[in-house]
Amino acid sequence: MVTYSSVVARKRLNEPIEDDDAAPPRQGIQSVELAMKVLRALEDGRCPMTLTELAAASGMTPSKVHRYLVSLDRIGLIARSPSTGRYDMGPALRRLGVESLRRMDEVALISEHLPGLRDRTSHGVNLAVWSDHGPVVVRWEYGSYALPITVRIGATLPLLTSSVGRVFFAYLPEILTEPVLRVQLETADPRLPTAAEMARIKKDVRRSGVAVTSGGLIPGIASVAAPVFTGGDALPLVVAAVLPVSAATPATLDAVSKDLLDLTETISRELGFTPQTGR
Repeated sequence: MVTYSSVVARKRLNEPIEDDDAAPPRQGIQSVELAMKVLRALEDGRCPMTLTELAAASGMTPSKVHRYLVSLDRIGLIARSPSTGRYDMGPALRRLGVESLRRMDEVALISEHLPGLRDRTSHGVNLAVWSDHGPVVVRWEYGSYALPITVRIGATLPLLTSSVGRVFFAYLPEILTEPVLRVQLETADPRLPTAAEMARIKKDVRRSGVAVTSGGLIPGIASVAAPVFTGGDALPLVVAAVLPVSAATPATLDAVSKDLLDLTETISRELGFTPQTGR
């Protein structure tokens, strides 16, 4: 915003007077954006690619792509195999990727999205990570509906009767879930699913991408949970929406599930995850 004092000062210095609010959008450097298109094409290809393949994937002519490849090769962002002539990610790009992963705080990044999900759905949302004792709540955002439960940060959720637990059960390797599962089964809780039901739960969650429970953990509470995957071999995290059973109509659960899946897939991409067959 231009103020009287700034106008006077700029007149004295013979500087042009500009109103920040009226400033045009910042212009970028088109060549940088086009170079990034080439790198994105290489990323999406998932393997070393020829010049022709990169040109087709990036929507540019081979001669134009080649000029970008020469520059990217010089600074180490891509590398060309002397034997096959194919292009792949270079050493500088790999170093950037490793450093990006080192700096990444998955919990903090996901937590930034939770208020938006809460505001769109009006329901409480939470984030859980895996621990030696099972899923642990690390973030909680209360929604517009009163719930007959107060969840503290650090609370451990059951593996089989909570939606969050079921997502971890479906996606984590058995070597991690089996010790927790064994302890829970020793409680002889009649609400626990049978072996056949557990197999069905795992199959259903992997097919739909979400776990839905109603009254399994706390009477009067329904919950929808979905995984957030990260790049590399890091364990998934789980985001859940929590709502009173009275509000959990089929239409509402479908809408919440769709919003939740859209969000978790977006976050997973931000964290560097690339979907693979069978995940």
